[in-house]
Amino acid sequence: MIPLSDTETIARINKLKHELGAVILAHNYQLGEVQAIADFNGDSLALSIEASKTDAKVLVCCGVVFMAETAKILSPAKTVLLPVLEAGCPMADMACADELRTLKAQRPGALVACYVNSSAEVKAESDVCVTSANALKIVAALPADKEVIFVPDKNLGNYIQRQTGRPMTMWQGYCPVHQRITPQMILDRKREFPGAEVLVHPECPLAVIDLADAALSTGGMCDHVKKSAAKQMIVATELGMIHRLRQLRPDVLFIPVSEQAVCPTMKLIRLPDVLRSLERLEHQIEIPEEVRAKAYKPIRLMLDMS
Repeated sequence: MIPLSDTETIARINKLKHELGAVILAHNYQLGEVQAIADFNGDSLALSIEASKTDAKVLVCCGVVFMAETAKILSPAKTVLLPVLEAGCPMADMACADELRTLKAQRPGALVACYVNSSAEVKAESDVCVTSANALKIVAALPADKEVIFVPDKNLGNYIQRQTGRPMTMWQGYCPVHQRITPQMILDRKREFPGAEVLVHPECPLAVIDLADAALSTGGMCDHVKKSAAKQMIVATELGMIHRLRQLRPDVLFIPVSEQAVCPTMKLIRLPDVLRSLERLEHQIEIPEEVRAKAYKPIRLMLDMS
C-alpha cells in the first residue's frame, strides 16, 4: 500500500470530520502537524471547556489518556477517540485511587484538589479538579479551615502553597519533562540571550520558577506573548509549545530551555493516526458510569469556579 501524502491525509481527515460531525482537539504539546489540523488548540482547561460546549458527535482527542477521559466524563453521549492508545501521562500514572483513599482515611475532613493530569478513578475520589491555569484561584477559594490534599503534582502544589500561603499535603508525583528542567538551564540560556523574557510552567521545581519573569500555564503563555513587548523569550516547558507560540507571534524569537524537553507520549500521534482513528472510530474511550458520575462533580465544580 502506497502511503498517502500529508496533503491527501489532511484532505481525507477533513472529509471524514464533515461526514462524522467530528472535531479535533489538540493540546499545545502535540506535534505541529497535529496542531495544524485541529479545530481547537489549547491547554487542558481550554480543551475541557471546548469538550463540554461543542455539539459535535465525535471528539478526537490529540493528547494523552487523561485528556480523552476528561472529554468523556464531560460528554458521555459523545464518541471520544484517542488516536494512539499508548499515549499516557507518567505523572497521572504516579497516583492511584486506592492509595488516595488510604490517605483520605488518614486525614478525615481534608479536601482533595486534583490536578486534571490524573486518571478518571483519581478524579472520582477528589473534591475539585484544577489545571495549571486556574489552580491558584480555585485553591485560594477553598474553605480556609479545611486541609487540602493536592494530587498528583508536587511541583504545582508547592507553587500554589507558596502563592496562597495555605498549608497542603502534597502527593509526590511530578512531570518528568518539567522535573528535569534545572536552574542551571535557565541561567545558561539567560547568558546566551541577555534581556530575554523567561516563561516557565508551574510544573517546574520552585528553584526554576524563582528565575522566571512569569510562571504560566500553556494557555497563559499564549495570552502573555500576544501582549508582551519582548522580542526574545526563553520558554521552559515541553518543546511542542514553541510551535504554538511561533504561530501567535512570528516576530518573536522563542528559545526552548532545552531541545530535550520532550514528552515522548505527547509526540506519539501523527496525521495517519488521526485519519485511522476517524476511519475506524478507534480507540473509543469508555468509563464505567459509576466512576464517570463521581469524576464529573469535581470537574464541573472546576469549570463553575473558573
